[in-house]
Amino acid sequence: MYKSDKEKVTKVFRKMRRDDKKLTIEESIDILNRGEVGVLSTISSYGYPYGVPLNYAVKEGHIYFHCAKEGYKLENIKNNARVSFCVVSDVELLPSKFDTNYKSVIVFGKAKEVLGEEKIDGLKAIVNKYSKNYLKEGEKYIENASKNIKIIKIDVEHITGKGQK
Repeated sequence: MYKSDKEKVTKVFRKMRRDDKKLTIEESIDILNRGEVGVLSTISSYGYPYGVPLNYAVKEGHIYFHCAKEGYKLENIKNNARVSFCVVSDVELLPSKFDTNYKSVIVFGKAKEVLGEEKIDGLKAIVNKYSKNYLKEGEKYIENASKNIKIIKIDVEHITGKGQK
């Protein structure tokens, strides 16, 4: 799922400029799995980028997040399903060196609403990630909230990780 098509990398996605900071696919997936907040970036119908931080879960190589039934990010996804999603971890400020240690991952893919059982599975993945000590309460939350929210899935097309330590 996360393996990039080499032809696509050369035609669609740029090669990372700082190859010396490139993380392995395994390290990138680890950052994605451990991350608490990611930033979803979409493009508006006017051509402006829109980045919004949100909670998410990774399940079977896809990224799931929840949102209201309407809003700016949904309008943008409807107009252009191509998105990027960024997670930063292991941040260590180095003030005396005017630098920062970090790890980050950027995912490129297409976003779409999921319905039915996949919607419930996406919600369960989010509850399990953020509220694993409250799974029984989470089941009730899902039952009540599922009709008032949407679950969006990002089908990952390309993933790249970068870090400095």
